[in-house]
Amino acid sequence: MRFLLRPGWIALVAVVAGFVVACYTLLAPWQFGREAERESQQRAINASFATPPVPLVELSAPGAGVAPDVAWRQVTVSGEYLPDAEALVRLRHLDNAPAYEVLTPFRTSEGRLLVVDRGLVAATGGADVPGFASAPAGPVTLTARLRTDETDPDGRAVITAAGHRQLYAADSRTLAAATGLALEPGYLQLSEGQPGVLAPLAVAPSASGAPFTNLSYALQWLTFGAIAVFALIYFVRLELMQRRGEGRAAKKAAVRRALAGDDEG
Repeated sequence: MRFLLRPGWIALVAVVAGFVVACYTLLAPWQFGREAERESQQRAINASFATPPVPLVELSAPGAGVAPDVAWRQVTVSGEYLPDAEALVRLRHLDNAPAYEVLTPFRTSEGRLLVVDRGLVAATGGADVPGFASAPAGPVTLTARLRTDETDPDGRAVITAAGHRQLYAADSRTLAAATGLALEPGYLQLSEGQPGVLAPLAVAPSASGAPFTNLSYALQWLTFGAIAVFALIYFVRLELMQRRGEGRAAKKAAVRRALAGDDEG
C-alpha cells in the first residue's frame, strides 16, 4: 500500500480525516447541543403557561436582572415607559417580511430600570422604518415574560438611522451603553393585549414531544462522516484491486515473453 504515500493520496486521506473529525467532534455535537437547548427552552415555555404571573421582585431582585433559570416565566410590574430611550432591533422578520423589534426602557414604581420588548413592526420599502404606535404615557401595569439578553456575535455598534437608535440584538447591555441608563440585565417580552404591545413575538406551548430539526441535522453529520470513511476505504480497495490486476497482467505478459523466447531458441 505504498501508493498511499503519494502526494495525491496523502491529500485525500487528510481531507477525509479532517472532515470526519469535524463531523464527529464539532458539527454533530453542536447540533445535539442546540437540540438540548431548544428542548430546555420549550420545557420552560410550557411551564410558564402552567404557572400564573408573579410580581417581578419574586423572581428577580433589584439590580440582579434575569437569571437563565427563570427565563420565560411571567411576571407583573407597574411603572411607566421611557420612550426617549427607545431603540429598534434590526434584521427581524414578521410574516416572512423584514421587520424591526421595538425595545422601550421602563421605570418601575420602585425605580428599577428595565427594558420592555414591545414586539415587532413590519418594515416598509425594504429597510425603511415604518411609523408605529408610541408607548402609552403615564403609569401602566404589565404582564410580561422574562427573557435573557441576546448577544450579537459580530459585536456591531449601535447606529442611528431614520431617527431611531438601532441595534443588532435584543440586548439591554448594549442599550444601556447607548443611552446611559442603568438598565438591568435581561428584558421583559410583552404578550398580546398588554399596554404598549405591537405585534407580539410568538410564544406557544408544545405538547407533541417531537424532536426539533437539530436532531436530524446531527444524525446527518454523523452519517456524512461514516460515508466519507467508507468511501475512502472503497477507493483504496479499488486502487489495490486495480494494481493487483495490473500486476497479474504483467506477470502473464512476462511468462508469455519467456515462453516465446524459449520457442525461438
